[in-house]
Amino acid sequence: MLSTLAALAQEKPPEIPRVRTSVVITGTVVEPSVDQRNQAVFQDTLFSRDDQIFHQLAAGINAGQHEGGGKSIEIRRFGFNLDHGGVNGGLKVLVDNVQQNQSTQGHGQGYLGSLKSLSPELVQEANLINGPFSAEYGDFSGLGVVHIRTREFLPEQWTARLQGGSFHTQRGFLAYSPDLKHHDAFLAYEGSHSDGPFRKPLQYRRDNVTGNWTRRLSSLRSYSLKLNGGRHGFDSSGQIPLSEVAAGRLDRFGFLDPGDGGRARQGVLAGYYRQESSRGAVWKLDGFVSRSLFDLYSNFTFFLNDPAGDAIQQHDSRLQQGSNAQYTRPHELASLHGLFAAGANFHASQINVGLYPRIGRTPLGVTTQAHARVTNGAGYLQDAITLWHGKLQVSGGLRYDVFRFDVQDRVNPRNSGADVAGRWQPKLNAALTPWQRSSLTLHFNYGRGISSLDARSLIQQPAEQRVANTDFSQLGVAQRWGRVSVSSDFFLINRSHELVYVPDDGSLEFLGPSRSHGFEAKTSVQVTRHVTLHGGLTKVLNAFYRGTAPRAYIDRAPHFTMDSGLTVARWHGWSGSARLRAISRYRLNGEGEDFAVASGNTVADVSVARQIRRGLEFHVSVDNAANRRYFETQNYIESCPRVGLPSAWGIHATPGYPLTLTMGVTMRFRESQRP
Repeated sequence: MLSTLAALAQEKPPEIPRVRTSVVITGTVVEPSVDQRNQAVFQDTLFSRDDQIFHQLAAGINAGQHEGGGKSIEIRRFGFNLDHGGVNGGLKVLVDNVQQNQSTQGHGQGYLGSLKSLSPELVQEANLINGPFSAEYGDFSGLGVVHIRTREFLPEQWTARLQGGSFHTQRGFLAYSPDLKHHDAFLAYEGSHSDGPFRKPLQYRRDNVTGNWTRRLSSLRSYSLKLNGGRHGFDSSGQIPLSEVAAGRLDRFGFLDPGDGGRARQGVLAGYYRQESSRGAVWKLDGFVSRSLFDLYSNFTFFLNDPAGDAIQQHDSRLQQGSNAQYTRPHELASLHGLFAAGANFHASQINVGLYPRIGRTPLGVTTQAHARVTNGAGYLQDAITLWHGKLQVSGGLRYDVFRFDVQDRVNPRNSGADVAGRWQPKLNAALTPWQRSSLTLHFNYGRGISSLDARSLIQQPAEQRVANTDFSQLGVAQRWGRVSVSSDFFLINRSHELVYVPDDGSLEFLGPSRSHGFEAKTSVQVTRHVTLHGGLTKVLNAFYRGTAPRAYIDRAPHFTMDSGLTVARWHGWSGSARLRAISRYRLNGEGEDFAVASGNTVADVSVARQIRRGLEFHVSVDNAANRRYFETQNYIESCPRVGLPSAWGIHATPGYPLTLTMGVTMRFRESQRP
């Protein structure tokens, strides 16, 4: 909300502008807790995996691909490992206000696998809130929010993209956006295939269909329908023990279990309504229903527990419903100007989740199976006002979430039950610009975020906490000099409980309260109208469990994350970017002096697009341009890689892709005549 007020502060006399039609918040230098990436970031880059979308977002988010890109990415941020997005604070990801984090999922709380149905060409913008600072967002928002908004129409009636490259990679995108009076619409298909660099071909296949239809009843009222459906499947190499690689018995891109892989099917239908008054007040109402099927075939410990193998199948079948309502209204009293917001959210999931031992992809029995219902309702209020002749903007909010967990265990009925939990979440933001002639801004942000517990773990551990808190404080400064923007801040994060996923039974376990603190720095330079430089780093000074002696440290997340890039936009028909991302080495176990260390990495990616003629563009993308040897997702576990060998603790890892070349062509026909 402060970005709207910041704009007011620049006017003399200040005026209340019409409220923007999007529910997501966009940011400027006076609100550095919010970053924005527009469609230009996505439209000129060739994508083949969903982790590449997060590489574009940067913002201190380190995302590592799992098993060649077929499984959901692993998220690491602010010194915490969020697993697949939903634990240890969580990173909330939404697409058009539809939550992507899946609670009580077959492979981890807050699983983000649904992002595989997102086609990058359809992204309009992505807004990133650095922490739990907005009352609009609840569960999984402790370490930030990524809100992706897709297009309502495309600028040309027909768009086609064909691309191919290393490792038998092929991808096609086709979209039709009719030119209709009072309507915006499109229908798009994306299909892709890749074998990856692995000795066992990845056979990653993805098919997505996306559509939108918007009816503009007037300049102040409209409604929309959006649909998205996708399927994907893959044969993965899993995470392999690096001791076997070092001994020469296993290739870096090798495998141990030929049955590893997965498949998923998913679909969502959503509706949106917006009504705006002539005085700037806005009502928004949206709702969705989704259906998904998921099976993951994994082997984490190989022959540690069973001479026949420790392979498992993780299953998740779910039906979800959700709705959001929001009312915003600008207001003024004397010299005070502000923006009031109130809203409510509802999300419900009905889930059939199970874990089965297997050989190949044939299940041999049942380890766990449960029917779970998780319901989350919430309401919030937030108001932002400008004071001191526009020099001070203050925003405060309050949110309350209530959860109901209901589990019917089909294997052990004693683990069945129901429970209810609720939590308040206060929010406070302030931005001070002391001098009207200077853009120097001091800012403070505080928010309490929450992350819910897997429903099965809650019923199995009735004495444990139902919802974990994340208290996030941020104090910083921002400055703009013409085309140069700089911001930096210090952060302090206190969490009530850390959660660790236990793959053996699909549960979560608590490891106690924790703390992380450090600083961030970001800069952006508009070199010319066509050339931009940007860079950012996050440095965690310490991350540890509170109340431990000797001190136990938080593991499995880097303490240094950096990203930088050079972007060229529409310069004599050329567009492109060169990006560099890096993370430090980090602990993989948190206690004692003898600890395992994950290797860091530095990776450079380059993309170039050239307009051959109107409606025809040629693209080249090079990932890992320096061909660095590195590992993405790394864990320290006990395993036995071969029958007859003694078990041992060691690092298991997923190799990063080597130099990967992708070339493509984009064709656009019949430019839209929309006003």
